[in-house]
Amino acid sequence: MAGNARIMGIDPGSRTTGVAIIDATQQQSTVVHYQPVRCGTGDLPERLKVIFETVSELIGQHRPDEFAIENVFMATNAASALKLGQARGAAICAAVAHHLPVYEYAPKAIKQAVVGKGGAAKSQVQFMVGLLLGIKGNIQEDSADALAVALCHANTRWAVSQLNLGSSYYRHNRAGTRRR
Repeated sequence: MAGNARIMGIDPGSRTTGVAIIDATQQQSTVVHYQPVRCGTGDLPERLKVIFETVSELIGQHRPDEFAIENVFMATNAASALKLGQARGAAICAAVAHHLPVYEYAPKAIKQAVVGKGGAAKSQVQFMVGLLLGIKGNIQEDSADALAVALCHANTRWAVSQLNLGSSYYRHNRAGTRRR
């Protein structure tokens, strides 16, 4: 688990999904790629196809070692929560199809890892992601959230290696399959 890794972070959404890829070492993380994936306004199955195909294409292009995604939080609108869950599923299926290990993080844990408080505002996440990764200018919100997911995973894997928790920690905090 210790060492360098290329991490893909995903902030799922049925209209816009944030995708980010970073290279993480023990000392620092650097940006490889980030973008919002605009899914359009068509039927949900077509938007899910856009997520699956775009994430698959970016995995093939950038070859990440690990895949991290935000967990579904319980929205006040059940229909929105279901759509969000389906968007997560499309992205996770792309990762599993490429034999990537999948790690999931709660929104509060992501904000805590990047900003230092679980109730941070979106603007605080955007600011800190830019500061931590040396990105000048504004970062689109979904892209900043995806970068935050990737940074959260990078911080977690470093902490796990320092505490010698190793694979036992990840057996309880990981979904998906082992990479071949």
